Amino acid sequence: MKNAIPVKLSLEDGTVYRGKSFGKVVTSAGEVVFNTAMTGYPESLTDPSYRGQILCLTYPLVGNYGAPGKESKDELYIFHESSSIHIKGLIVSDYSFEYSHWSAAGSLHQWLEKNNIPGIYGIDTRALTKRLREKGSMLGKIEPDGMETSFHDPNIDNLVKEVSIKETLRYGKGKHRIVLIDCGVKYNIIRNLLKRDTEVIRVPWDFDYHSLEYDGLFISNGPGDPRMCIETISNIVRSLEKDIPVFGICLGNQLMGLASGADTYKLKYGHRSHNQPVIQCGTNRAFITSQNHGFAVDNDSLGKDWEPLFINVNDNTNEGMKHRDKPFFSTQFHPEASGGPTDTDFLFDIFIDNIEKWKQGRYK
Repeated sequence: MKNAIPVKLSLEDGTVYRGKSFGKVVTSAGEVVFNTAMTGYPESLTDPSYRGQILCLTYPLVGNYGAPGKESKDELYIFHESSSIHIKGLIVSDYSFEYSHWSAAGSLHQWLEKNNIPGIYGIDTRALTKRLREKGSMLGKIEPDGMETSFHDPNIDNLVKEVSIKETLRYGKGKHRIVLIDCGVKYNIIRNLLKRDTEVIRVPWDFDYHSLEYDGLFISNGPGDPRMCIETISNIVRSLEKDIPVFGICLGNQLMGLASGADTYKLKYGHRSHNQPVIQCGTNRAFITSQNHGFAVDNDSLGKDWEPLFINVNDNTNEGMKHRDKPFFSTQFHPEASGGPTDTDFLFDIFIDNIEKWKQGRYK
C-alpha cells in the first residue's frame, strides 16, 4: 500500500516488531497467538473463539483471495463462522493488495477497515512465532505511529458473555430437537446439525434450558477461560445427572470436564492450526484435526466414570473425553472444521445415533 503508516507490535516482554499498517489505523491490545494454517483466514477471523486475541498467521502470503460476502442459507452466513470479526488485530508477513476469488466481495484490507480491526504486515512472523512457542502466548498491543494504548489480558474478561446470543434462536424443523448452548458457536456446527435432520434451539450461555423438551444437548466452542462460565457449568452439572445425550466441542469439552469434576489449565501457547494429529484412545486410529484453543482438560483429574476419548500426538494433552456408561462425549478439536479437514465429522453421526438409542430407551 502506498504511503502505508508505520506501526509497531509490542509484546509484554519488551520485544518490539515494526511493520506497516493495513485495515483500520487504530490501536488494539490483546493476547498474541499464532495459527499455522495455510488457508481459511475468513473462517478464523469470524471464529468467536478468537475473541480478544491478536492473531499471527504463519503462512507468508495473506489476502490474495480477498474477503467473502454475506450470502446466507438457513439464516447463517455461508462463508463466515459468525456474524462479525472477533480478533483484536491481524499480523501477517506479506499482505497481498491484489486479490481474486469468485466469492470475494472486497479486499481483506477493506473488510478489516470496515470492522475497525488493525492489521500489520512486513514483520518477521517466523521470529514472532518462534518467540511465542518458546516463551508462551503473551499480551501484545498494536500501535500506529503517534498512537498509544495499554496492554490488556482478555482472559480476565467473560468473553463468552460477549459473544453469546442474547435471545433464543431456532433453526430447522427436523425430527431430533437439539438444545445448543451458545458459548460462541461456529456456524458450521449448526450447519452440521441441521443436515442431520434436526431442529436446533440455540440458547444463551447462561440460559436455564431444563424446562425445554429436547432430545440432545450440544455444548459449543467459545473463547477464554472456561472457569468464567459458572452458570453454564451449573446447568451442565444438572444435565449430567440425566441420560439425555450430550456432545461438546472445544470449550464444550472443557466445560464438560469442569462439570464432571475434572480440572482445566492454560496451555503454554495453545493449539491453533488445521494439522493437529490426534489418536482415538483404545484404537490405532489417528486423525488430522482443526484446532483453536488455549486451555485444556487435565487427563489425570478425570473422575472414575470418565475416560479420555482422544489424545494429542504432539504433546499428549487431552483432545476429548467420554462417560463410561452414559451417552456423553466431547472433543477438544473441531470435527466441523471450517476451515480444515473434515476427517472426524462422523462424530456428529455418533451424536445423532446416541439420540436415537436414547429415544428407544436404551440408556434408561
